[in-house]
Amino acid sequence: MDGGSSPHLVKGRKDLAEVLRMQDITKIYPNGFMANKDVNLVIREGEIHALVGENGAGKTTLMKILFGMEDFQGGQVLLDGKDACISSPLDAIAKGIGMVHQHFMQVPSLSVAENVTLGIEPGQGLLFDKKKAAQITQEISDRYQLKVNANERIADMGVGLRQKVEILKALVRKCRILILDEPTAVLTPQETQELFVQLKALKKDGIAIIFISHKLEEVMALCDRVTVLRAGRTVGTDVIENLNPTKISRMMVGRDVVLEIEKEPAAPTELVLQVEDIHYKNAENIMTVNGVTFGIRRGEVVGIAGVEGNGQNEVAELISGMLPLTQGEIRICGKSIRGKSVRRIRDMGMAYISEDRMVYGCAANLPIRENMMADRIHSQKYRKFGLFIDTKKINQDIDGLIETFEVACDDRAQPVRMLSGGNIQKVIVAREFSSGAHLILANQPTRGIDVGTTEMIRKTLVRKAREEGVAVLLVSSDLNEVLEVSDRLLVMKDGKIVAHFEDASLVSEELLGEYMLGVRQMTSEEMGEMV
Repeated sequence: MDGGSSPHLVKGRKDLAEVLRMQDITKIYPNGFMANKDVNLVIREGEIHALVGENGAGKTTLMKILFGMEDFQGGQVLLDGKDACISSPLDAIAKGIGMVHQHFMQVPSLSVAENVTLGIEPGQGLLFDKKKAAQITQEISDRYQLKVNANERIADMGVGLRQKVEILKALVRKCRILILDEPTAVLTPQETQELFVQLKALKKDGIAIIFISHKLEEVMALCDRVTVLRAGRTVGTDVIENLNPTKISRMMVGRDVVLEIEKEPAAPTELVLQVEDIHYKNAENIMTVNGVTFGIRRGEVVGIAGVEGNGQNEVAELISGMLPLTQGEIRICGKSIRGKSVRRIRDMGMAYISEDRMVYGCAANLPIRENMMADRIHSQKYRKFGLFIDTKKINQDIDGLIETFEVACDDRAQPVRMLSGGNIQKVIVAREFSSGAHLILANQPTRGIDVGTTEMIRKTLVRKAREEGVAVLLVSSDLNEVLEVSDRLLVMKDGKIVAHFEDASLVSEELLGEYMLGVRQMTSEEMGEMV
């Protein structure tokens, strides 16, 4: 592999001009942590270039440097062979760099056109020309087949369309380089394929695209070249024809990674989780969960798939106690959770991996030690003579979990906020998987996580079900994940279960996507008993 050595022209199947060179980039944070060390990245005009690596490999930091969100201590950023001097996002935008973040920056109450032109509003003086804004937005949407209505309100749009609005914001500002951070994380297969068509149209128009993703099959299908980072350094760059998912994974983590799950058929026993006709209205009085009923038995993994915003997150939060149960019934091991706190529900035998690891999954400012032991530090297991906390035993168990789950950290006293996203998730799953729970509720457990950590989490979920008889509920927008890990599979649309598959291994991503989008819907007879 190479990094592309020519300063102005990079050889490939075609001679494409070099638009960006990040050369020998080094970033050291005030605490001494080196996020990037002599990183090199070369981007050509009109190419889709994948940037991949484990969580903590330095991808996000590198892109923040490029977009003017972070400073750096060594190296150069060159645009068209000249020093770019980017010190803020405004500088980056002015120089033709656009970035679509994982979390969209939009005003839901405004229209597409108002969001797209925010800060560059057409008009005279203080008068905003709404018609002109809509015209500008619609012209670019139509040019690149983005299929966005400039006058539609953001609040009324699905996540796939909202992502296109973010792309429009960059295009309206005449970006030449477009950074996409995990753009398919919340899309259905159909929406992903549509996005790829649109990205190829941008590529054809000479726009360079930096595509950050953990989904290597998408990298193989879309990208022209790939740059791999590991531990803050460049492993190498190569054309896609010389690569495959196995080779890329090996470069990312330094070993072979197997994401295909080999598992024996489930042999479910007694019922652990019963969900009976639950409903939930949100703060806007919208019914986000509407008559959901299902059950999970010991020894099986049940997955819930659906486009984000269709009630699956609310179902998880109702079961965990994060949301109050006001209509219907939920039982764990035969006992109702109604009126119980999150802690009491955990005491009933539930472990919960939250969708939002930073808000609900951890206490970011506290050390790893407290985060791993918060739910059990006062248990009799860690008492000397039934009275005093056994610090030695606690530390031994924490060190064992750090080793077992391969948490990359300085020591158990390190604050969680100093870890990479993948290692924060390892701290959380180490705590939840070691809790001795009868029910594991895993809500988006591998979102934004590298392939090595993803492999570990998926295999552990299956092992917990098969070897320890745990009941597992997996809520995931990663269709490959729910199909690989689940034994049975539910699909949610508009707050309801619209499909139930007894054998997830027989379902294709395309078929699953049709149910998620509402193209298909099973009758109650077709769904059968969901217990």
